[in-house]
Amino acid sequence: VPTVDALAYNCFGTDRVICPIMDARRNQVYAGLYMFEGDRFITLREQAVFAVDELVRCVNDLQRPVIFLGDGVPVYQKQIENMVTVSYSLAPAHTARQRAGAVGALAQIYYEQGKFCSAEEHVPVYLRLSQAERERKEALEK
Repeated sequence: VPTVDALAYNCFGTDRVICPIMDARRNQVYAGLYMFEGDRFITLREQAVFAVDELVRCVNDLQRPVIFLGDGVPVYQKQIENMVTVSYSLAPAHTARQRAGAVGALAQIYYEQGKFCSAEEHVPVYLRLSQAERERKEALEK
């Protein structure tokens, strides 16, 4: 279960667009955009690395109320407040962090949808290169 998906699932049942934000440092966040239609969990924008202003533009483009949550919210709250043009709220503290129950519930849904792999097949998904990999790549390109 992707971390950002599970974080969004904490907001089960909301009628708002859900925007989980995890701090990726360097003015970037790991985020995605989600919503519920009834009890169906829908991915509007898959988890990715975003510059904060790019993410807020995506949120604004949806023209729908949004709820932000995750450890990136306190870090980038001022920027979000200054740039967001749609109605927004911040998730309460008890839903703003990763919760095992949400991971388990979403894992069951993904399993039923055939979105799973065996332990042998599993590999981590890195959304961007590590700092060491970026520096090595830059050195090789010089």
